[in-house]
Amino acid sequence: MCLGIPGEVIALADDDLATVSVNGVEREVSVGLLKDEGVSVGDWVLIHVGFALSKIDAHEAALTLDQIKKLGQTWNDEIDAFSQTAIR
Repeated sequence: MCLGIPGEVIALADDDLATVSVNGVEREVSVGLLKDEGVSVGDWVLIHVGFALSKIDAHEAALTLDQIKKLGQTWNDEIDAFSQTAIR
């Protein structure tokens, strides 16, 4: 199962890539789909298969992460997959 998971933007590499943190796991994701909205350090984005699909607020991110963590092993599998993949 692939879930859309919230991540906080912690660094911007260029217009198309950002480093995000999800539960302490950091990796680069594409933010190219959000060019019109603009992405800044500290923003929260919803990530699916290495792409930031939308910006969300911190409250929504916290609620979503809490619900996903309740999925147990599915959450663990998603974090493992997130930490082992890269955009390039």
